[in-house]
Amino acid sequence: QVQLVESGGGLVQAGGSLRLSCAASGSIVSINAMGWYRQAPGKQRELVAVISSGGTTNYADSVQGRFTISRDNAKNTVYLQLNSLKPEDTAVYYCNAGVRRGYYTDYRPYWGQGTQVTVSS
Repeated sequence: QVQLVESGGGLVQAGGSLRLSCAASGSIVSINAMGWYRQAPGKQRELVAVISSGGTTNYADSVQGRFTISRDNAKNTVYLQLNSLKPEDTAVYYCNAGVRRGYYTDYRPYWGQGTQVTVSS
């Protein structure tokens, strides 16, 4: 089994900051891309940021320059630093990782349970 456990969400005022963490554990041979998605009430889940195993990053236009994704490969952990938060950033944030569980198997996507981020105006 593979588990992704997120932490770091909470309530913050507009302009504030939060740092989300997501640690992958279990039967893991390797992880390729890791990313963060979010889903606001009544909206579809959307990509926020993604980072490759080599450190290449991509961001949604709405968070470019405010959010920073990083990872610690030794700890199988991905982080998301959220700065200059806006009320429209309010959502449940989910982490995602492409995990290979065996040397002869393909990468499969796994999801965390989600962590709530609420930004008050």
